[in-house]
Amino acid sequence: MDFKDYYAVLGVSKTASDKEIKQAFRKLARKYHPDVNPGDKGAEARFKEINEANEVLSDPGKRRKYDDLGANWRQYESAAGAGGPFGGPGAGPGQWNWSSGGGGGFRPMTEDEMNEMFGGGESPFSDFFNTFFGGGGGASQGGERRGRGRSRQQKGRDVEHEFALDLESAAQGSVQRLQLRHDGEARSVEVRIPPGVADGSRVRVPGEGGRGTAGAASGDLFLRVRLKPHPVFQVNGRDLTTRVSVPVSTAVLGGEVGVVTLGGKTVRVKVPETSQPGMKLRLRGLGLPALSPKDAAGDLYVVIDVALPRSLSEATRKAYEELARLEKA
Repeated sequence: MDFKDYYAVLGVSKTASDKEIKQAFRKLARKYHPDVNPGDKGAEARFKEINEANEVLSDPGKRRKYDDLGANWRQYESAAGAGGPFGGPGAGPGQWNWSSGGGGGFRPMTEDEMNEMFGGGESPFSDFFNTFFGGGGGASQGGERRGRGRSRQQKGRDVEHEFALDLESAAQGSVQRLQLRHDGEARSVEVRIPPGVADGSRVRVPGEGGRGTAGAASGDLFLRVRLKPHPVFQVNGRDLTTRVSVPVSTAVLGGEVGVVTLGGKTVRVKVPETSQPGMKLRLRGLGLPALSPKDAAGDLYVVIDVALPRSLSEATRKAYEELARLEKA
């Protein structure tokens, strides 16, 4: 494998200060982070290179060893396998037996540091790094720390959108195709709306929320239902209210009147005698249907409107005049 010039990767000189290295790393890491370049494999590879270079150059001990060995690292790799100056008991080829403490210890970027700068993401290292800096052993201390240093996968965030739905679709259920935009991406999402959703109900659409990092699962999409105003029915939770006009004679003497439900059926409703304007009649279970077996269907309330005559025939006038005489008696 080829020697990696970490100074060239970060675009700094070999005499760069810690501050200059840190600034260069932050600038490049933000530019090439996978979250900023979704689906760009080139940017992802560049990001890994940048993070690897920073792992070495930001650590005084590793930077000193890197500067001392340079392109001659292969000679020291062999020396380590033979128990040379960088080897020790149990140190095999590609395993530097460094202490876990002090300035020369292996200190990869912590998860908190990665999350603070970039919001998560993986930071795997090249074979050159693993061999040169102790990753060849796999179960060694350095390899264990390196595993902990990688940022874990992060599930995408849940997203909530509000959308308007007509009352009939809420009662019967429907399939809606919605145009949504989040995470800077426009999407067309097909959503099945179950029968019985009420105003303010949340409909969960798995996997249609924010995208996860490094192959993690996406978040969920939650749709907040807002029912559109209806020309006939008023909505209160699952209950519906409608108005029906009855003749004066029906309001006084009682009778029946036809009421059209949300489903389009006409039901006959008994009107009690001497019904007053504004009186409510309750029709159980004819509101919005139950959303689940543990719920109850809503009711339909019928408000009585008394229809006064706009004109009078001779016979009707005589009937009302007789009624007036009886009321005065």
